[in-house]
Amino acid sequence: MKKYNIAVLPGDGIGPEVIQETTKVLDIIATHYNFELHYQYAAIGAIAIEQTNEALPEKTLLACKNADAILFGAIGDPKYDNNPKATIRPEQGLLALRKALNISTNIRPVKAYKALLNKSPLKKEIIDKTDMVIYRELVSGIYFGDKLTSSDGLSASDVCSYSFSDIEPITHLAFQAAMKRNKKLTLVDKANVLETSRLWRKTVQLIHKQYPEVALDFVYVDNAAMQLILNPKAFDVILTENMFGDILSDQASVIGGSIGLLPSASIGDKNALFEPVHGSYPQAKGKGIANPIACILSGAMLLDYLGQNKAAKDIQEAVNQCIKNKILTPDLEPNKNHSTIEVGQFIRNYIQCKNNKNKYLENITLGSSTII
Repeated sequence: MKKYNIAVLPGDGIGPEVIQETTKVLDIIATHYNFELHYQYAAIGAIAIEQTNEALPEKTLLACKNADAILFGAIGDPKYDNNPKATIRPEQGLLALRKALNISTNIRPVKAYKALLNKSPLKKEIIDKTDMVIYRELVSGIYFGDKLTSSDGLSASDVCSYSFSDIEPITHLAFQAAMKRNKKLTLVDKANVLETSRLWRKTVQLIHKQYPEVALDFVYVDNAAMQLILNPKAFDVILTENMFGDILSDQASVIGGSIGLLPSASIGDKNALFEPVHGSYPQAKGKGIANPIACILSGAMLLDYLGQNKAAKDIQEAVNQCIKNKILTPDLEPNKNHSTIEVGQFIRNYIQCKNNKNKYLENITLGSSTII
C-alpha cells in the first residue's frame, strides 16, 4: 500500500472549513484505491502570527519540505488589511513559502459548467464550452523585486525583474500541457512597453522550437483581459508572468459563476502546493456557507500529481454531479442553497456509491438523500 505524507495548512478565514471537507473526501477516495494519506497540520498566515509572531514559522516550512505534497486553505485577515502600519502580514507567509520551496509554476484550470451557465454575469453563448488553463509564474516579477519608499513618503517603487532561468521552467510545463490539450498556447505580456515582457517573448519563442506542433500566439495583457470576457473560448493554455496571471486568473473566475469553483496547483522542482483560488473570505467564517468545491478540486489535482489519476478523476466526476444536481452553496444558489458540509457530504456519498451511482442520484432527485 502506498503512503503519502501531506502537509495541511488550513490558514485563515474559511480555510479550515474547506480544508476539513477536502480531507474527508480524500480519505474516502484513498480507501477506495488502497493508499494512505498521512496529514501533518501546520499554521501559516494570521493564525501563525498570533501563535508565533511569524507568518511562516520554521516548523511549518520544515513540514512542507518533508511532505509529498501540500494542501493549503486560505490566507488573510481584516485585522492586517486595515492596518497599513503592520510590519508582519499574513500574505507574507505564502509568498515566503513559495520562494523557500521554489514553487515557481501556478496552474489554474478554468471551465464553464453546463449546469451553471446562467450563474455567470456573462452571456451563456459566450462562455459555453470554455475550458482553459492559466500558467502563472509565481516567484519572480514585481511581487518579489526590490521595494523602496522615499524618506518623505511621497514616492515609492517596485522593481519587476525576470531572467531566462525564471521563465524557462514554466514555459516547458505550459507547452507540455498544450501538447496534451488542443496544442495552442497564448503568451500574455506587455512587450510593447516592458523590457521584461520582451525577454518573455524571446524565451518563449526559443523554447517553442522544441514544441513545433503547438500553435503559439501573443496577446497584450489589456487585450487578453478584454478577450477573456468577449471570447474566452479562444484560449486553451495561457502563459504569463506573476502579476498579470494573478489578475487574469481572478477575472476568469466570473466565467464559472463563482471563484469558489477554481482550484489551483503550484509546482516546483521538489515540492507542490494545492489550494483554492479564493481568499480567506472572513465575512463567511464560521457560517457554514463557504464553497468547498475549489478546495476539493485542488485535492483532486494533488492526487493527480501523486500519480493517483483514477482517484482524481473520481473526485472530478463527483464534483460534476454535485454541480449538475444543484447541491450548491449560496454563492451559486442563493435561494435554495446547501451548507459547506452538505456539499462535501454529497461528494463523499457519490464516491462511496461508486457501484450504485444511478440509484444515489435517483434518491437525490426524489429528495430522499440525507442531505436534502
